[in-house]
Amino acid sequence: MNKAFGYLGFAAKAGRVTSGEFLIEKAIKQKDAKLLLVAEDASDNAKKEMTFIAEKYNVPMRLYGTKEKLGKAIGKNLRACVLIFDEGLAEAVLHEIDGENTGKANR
Repeated sequence: MNKAFGYLGFAAKAGRVTSGEFLIEKAIKQKDAKLLLVAEDASDNAKKEMTFIAEKYNVPMRLYGTKEKLGKAIGKNLRACVLIFDEGLAEAVLHEIDGENTGKANR
């Protein structure tokens, strides 16, 4: 498992994540969101809805991983989207994801 999923697991163990579109939307509206991850294999409708709400409330969002990998990282079954509440862990996940995309992630 890569570091981004490892950090996501830490956030889950600390109780600093939620999943599911309804709970994510509620948390974003309450201004508790630091990073939204949406699985690359999520439905087009889920991607569209999550992108809209993330942009509306200015929450960083990345398409990353699969539903299986996101779920496994937080100790659950398949998850199309996961929201991180912890700023430090969200920054660490972003650093890893963005580094992977540019080939500069710490390995």
